[in-house]
Amino acid sequence: MDEARLSAHERRVLAEIEADLSADDRLASRMGEHRQVPRLPRIAGRGGVGAVALGALTLTLLVLAVATSTPALIWAFAAAWVVTLILLLRMVVRWTRRRAGGGRHDD
Repeated sequence: MDEARLSAHERRVLAEIEADLSADDRLASRMGEHRQVPRLPRIAGRGGVGAVALGALTLTLLVLAVATSTPALIWAFAAAWVVTLILLLRMVVRWTRRRAGGGRHDD
């Protein structure tokens, strides 16, 4: 797709507008508040290390339960899977609340 080219006069006018807007400190600070880059949730935060460890345990129990078909391992996997899902759900809810509210909201 062809991009539009600005004339010298249009570039000069645009540069003047940008200079005027960047000179306004109050506007610049307000724009900085709204121009936050979305971030992914931190794994190393509160509960993240536990979620990774519990996920590894769940995966290990799954492999062992499939390989041996032992009822105790199947039930252990089911219990660990439920706990892992609950922990991950709580982390997602906490992350979305922080992101929507702009501050920290811990349960």
